[in-house]
Amino acid sequence: MERPPGDPPPPPGDDSAIDAGADTGDGRAFREVKDGLHGELRLKLLSQLEHDGALSQAELGRRLGIATGLVNAFIKRCATKGLVKIRSAPRRRYAYYLTPKGLAEKGRLTVSYLSSSLRFFRRARTQCLELLRHCEAQGLTRVALVGRGELAEIAFLASRETGVEIVGIVLPGSNEPHCHGFPVLPDLPGPEVADAVLITDVADPEGSYRSALAHLPAERVLAPAVLHLSPVADP
Repeated sequence: MERPPGDPPPPPGDDSAIDAGADTGDGRAFREVKDGLHGELRLKLLSQLEHDGALSQAELGRRLGIATGLVNAFIKRCATKGLVKIRSAPRRRYAYYLTPKGLAEKGRLTVSYLSSSLRFFRRARTQCLELLRHCEAQGLTRVALVGRGELAEIAFLASRETGVEIVGIVLPGSNEPHCHGFPVLPDLPGPEVADAVLITDVADPEGSYRSALAHLPAERVLAPAVLHLSPVADP
């Protein structure tokens, strides 16, 4: 059976493609999978296959934001575990079907993902609230968030329980006027704009943290513990 150009052949072995990925340009994505994101990705993959099992691996990769080779490895692992059946389809394509075991696994992963998300929300909210209350006690009532996403939204919700004002979100190089309803700051703010910054960047927290410390006094740079940032030694 001829395989379509967009769907590469299955990798030789359950984990070989994932291990090999560490030495390729997609190494970071593969390492992240092995470090704990595989459950969430598997949930997203099973959800996509449940809604449309005729999607190509290239389209699945685009929707999930991962490389086609990683999609291929995941589908093979799911098939090996009995979660997915693979059948030939017209136009040299393949169709993927969730088995009863696959549907049960999707339900289990959904509960697990929601539970971990709620735990993250509670921890992040508590930590942001403590940091913002510390700012308020120090008279630092104008705070800029560094980075978009869920953590920024959590920080804003926490700020409503304090006297701290979120003055904007730092997105270096962005042309957007607003993000999450706040003004976008293209650069780290000076003291005339903000008294302190709170790191909420989940894409590159370490980079944002170090950049902030290079431009601002350390006591004006705050970060919740959920980001697991490495301490920076004094110069």
